[in-house]
Amino acid sequence: MDFQLSDDQRALRAGVRDLLAGRFGRDRMRAALESGTAVDPALWRELGDAGFFALRLPEAEGGVGLGLPEAVLLFEEAGRVLLPGPLIATHLAAGAVKGAARGEAVVAAADAGQPVAHLGGADALLVLGDVACGLVRDAGPVREAAVSVRSTDPFTPLWRPAGPVTADEPLPPGGGHPRDEGALLAAAEQLGSAARTTEMAVEYAGTREQFGAPIGSFQAVKHLCAGMLVRAELARCAVYAAAVTADPVEIAGAKLLADDAAVHNARDCLQVHGGMGFTWESDVHLHLKRAWLRAGQWRTAAAAEEVLAGDLCRIRTNSC
Repeated sequence: MDFQLSDDQRALRAGVRDLLAGRFGRDRMRAALESGTAVDPALWRELGDAGFFALRLPEAEGGVGLGLPEAVLLFEEAGRVLLPGPLIATHLAAGAVKGAARGEAVVAAADAGQPVAHLGGADALLVLGDVACGLVRDAGPVREAAVSVRSTDPFTPLWRPAGPVTADEPLPPGGGHPRDEGALLAAAEQLGSAARTTEMAVEYAGTREQFGAPIGSFQAVKHLCAGMLVRAELARCAVYAAAVTADPVEIAGAKLLADDAAVHNARDCLQVHGGMGFTWESDVHLHLKRAWLRAGQWRTAAAAEEVLAGDLCRIRTNSC
């Protein structure tokens, strides 16, 4: 059995990377950060035109007709460049919210007890439930009663709703559960961030000199970079495997590993950068803040551990 990416999958990943490099490279990312732009409508529509949101919709419905493995590749690239916005919720609701598939509508995710990210610019809401999920077609009333709260990530504005967000209608049935699929796509973003901070650490270690030699020649720095690579590749295996099986237990494990890789790799990358990593000019702290925030979205570590523990209990019971 061949587990390598196909030529089409490699081409898809390369195309998305080129698109994001041209439309959301570092200069534009920094400009958006300075201006406080969390969702650029022009970029959102361009993502829609490229099939980012309609990737898994059937071709008969105007979609691309691909699956979770391909979606994971797209969201991994989004995580590499810190692409902001409620990408996952809009992707999941693309077939149910008018204009979402084409990038003409923005859909945010509302999870019980959690602030709503990007509520300020949302047209609709995907209401997450453990059993069933629903939609709020007009996010305006929820936004008007909500209060803006401080966010760890400057690219992710947060709003606290006045009360529980109740769906107006159920989400049309699809493939898997939106919470599981959202957790997998969030894990893919974390994977992209973990891979990127590994590259950043290696690049910096190869150019920064101390005592007349690149710091990458020092054993302690080598160990940090090697550990980052191991975490990223372990998370990659888990995320890619879960994308193929779409198994909720494997998705929970993938989210745990990807969250760990993103957070710890960003911290180790910051360590390699030394004092430079703490400055506003460095992108390392942005990856760390996004990783912290994303680790608490879609499926937290505690919730993922419950899924894994429940599966282990079932296995033990069945084996007795």
